Amino acid sequence: MSYDAILLSSFGGPEGLDDVIPFLERVTAGRDIPKERLAEVGTHYLTMNGVSPINTQNRQLVSAIKDELVKRKLEIPIFWGNRNSEPFFTDALRKINSAGCRKVLAITTSAYSSYSGCRQYRENLAQALVETGLAESMTIDKVRSYFDHPGFVEPFITGLVSAVNEMQSEGLNFSDIHLLFTTHSIPNSMAETSGPPAMRGELIEGVYVAQHRATLSCVLEGTQLKLAEPAPSWSLVYQSRSGAPHTPWLEPDIGDAIKELAANGTKAVIVIPIGFISDHVEVVWDLDKVASEIAEEQGLRFARVATPGISGAFVSGIVDLLEERINSAEPLALSDLGPWPDRCPIGCCPNPRSDLPAIAQGS
Repeated sequence: MSYDAILLSSFGGPEGLDDVIPFLERVTAGRDIPKERLAEVGTHYLTMNGVSPINTQNRQLVSAIKDELVKRKLEIPIFWGNRNSEPFFTDALRKINSAGCRKVLAITTSAYSSYSGCRQYRENLAQALVETGLAESMTIDKVRSYFDHPGFVEPFITGLVSAVNEMQSEGLNFSDIHLLFTTHSIPNSMAETSGPPAMRGELIEGVYVAQHRATLSCVLEGTQLKLAEPAPSWSLVYQSRSGAPHTPWLEPDIGDAIKELAANGTKAVIVIPIGFISDHVEVVWDLDKVASEIAEEQGLRFARVATPGISGAFVSGIVDLLEERINSAEPLALSDLGPWPDRCPIGCCPNPRSDLPAIAQGS
């Protein structure tokens, strides 16, 4: 075993009304986010008494991973740190150091490759090493992107099969239903430069979009096998845009897509949030509230598949990913794009707001 600690690395979220604005200011620091958008997002948290579900979900995930590690007789401690809220990465690294651990294997709560979903985590962790004075004594490697790992894909298949069967039991035909695979929108420029430079000529839309298309293809294939017939029609859509109005972001927006489907005679939509691992604010608010209300206004039946969360398949999959690095286990992947490499090449997913090289490359 070459690692002596695991670090679950996540985005973070406020845990009280007083935390909301400081949290949002940290998230948007250095970005051209309209004040109106910031205020709007703030109200989403205020309706939840300022508490994001994500931290509770991560505590549950840490506990579930710990149990799976024990089950597999992997005696390695797991810690948890956030990019934008307590416990911050610096807090986590100090705790890891106090425990006498020096070689850390990090896994992020993001399955895809983009600046914000991968490289920024590497940069933030590298900066935390500098800020804590541990850059010379501690190393941090990051688990690969796992968009097409069976443990990530299987919960979506299970949920989608259940949703389709339920709608069929209500008398809806396959032709009445449309599947909306949704993920977080990012600027077009970030999407186009996502992934290794060598792949950008092959994938015009960029790795971020290509990985999502690979994931949804895996979900569709698995769903068709279980239903024993072709899955309903589908689209890849986007949500949770937060950038300046003049900056192009990935489209179509899920709300616009729902309205267009209703106008074309669709009777029901099933939303599959393949861009997310847990039911945090951008799932609960943007999908369960906003998207579902749009569907209701348009007269559409609406269903939303659960995120992987702490399902047995997902937790087992995370430990599979850890074992790839800890015990050189065979990497698992369901698409032709995978398994994604462990190390990112120079220039992979560049920072769109800086010409400086990444603080952390590879591993």
